[in-house]
Amino acid sequence: MMITPVHRFRDIERTPEYLQPEKCVPPPSRASLGTMWFIRDGCGIACAVVTWMLVFYADFVVLLVMLVPSRDYVYSVINGTLFNTLAFLALASHFRAMLTDPGAVPKGNATKEFIESLQLKPGQVVYKCPKCCSIKPDRAHHCSVCKRCIRKMDHHCPWVNNCVGENNQKYFVLFTMYIALISLHALIMVGFHFLYCFEEDWTKCSSFSPPTTVILLILLCFEALLFLIFTSVMFGTQVHSICTDETGIEQLKKEERRWAKKTKWMNMKAVFGHPFSIAWLSPFATPDQGKADPYQYVV
Repeated sequence: MMITPVHRFRDIERTPEYLQPEKCVPPPSRASLGTMWFIRDGCGIACAVVTWMLVFYADFVVLLVMLVPSRDYVYSVINGTLFNTLAFLALASHFRAMLTDPGAVPKGNATKEFIESLQLKPGQVVYKCPKCCSIKPDRAHHCSVCKRCIRKMDHHCPWVNNCVGENNQKYFVLFTMYIALISLHALIMVGFHFLYCFEEDWTKCSSFSPPTTVILLILLCFEALLFLIFTSVMFGTQVHSICTDETGIEQLKKEERRWAKKTKWMNMKAVFGHPFSIAWLSPFATPDQGKADPYQYVV
């Protein structure tokens, strides 16, 4: 088998002897694999906390500054219910994206026993990551923050304190979508509230003083506009990545496609589940993605 320039980006050995399995620590027992997935990264944890605080701030301004003082009861109930529903779905999606194993390859599985169990044939190639000492499947990449190889890793996102990979891409896409929707909704309500306050007495359009009301609305407007642009771009990028079945890392490295090409609809179903239903929009529905065997380490 001829090794192309693309293959040089990965550690390739043709025989188990070169993998130095004696330097690898055996993987943890199956009993310890059921523990909750959580990345202990200070920067990521801080970003995740800030994300929740910003959503709570937006909810505070929407409810106590704009909706509760409003004289239109129907307007307040409809917009309050819609905004809080979208905010709840956004935080639930964030929670699932953060605490779901993105597709980690068993760490330290490049042991002599495991390599022998693969029953390699002459000419077969195995991929080894020297950083986490694992024999990894195709399309897996090592994350320096998670300190693991992740299947179909797209990127590591500090805002969810996790990698975006094969198992949690759906939740990340939903998170960006719902954040974009509540940002747009907040901007629309801020615009209507400013028009209402200009036509009425400022002391009657809010429970706070006029200067405080203006400051709170301007901060919300700036926050909503910033995250509307950011999450909309991320949402579009992720959907394009799913449709083309090419992760962000693969696009960045311009890796040669070595996997079967599928239709856009098949790629969407692979991430969100089959068949299409309202469960696609739910962060509580775990898609039956029919993933490839994670132990396909040889090509």
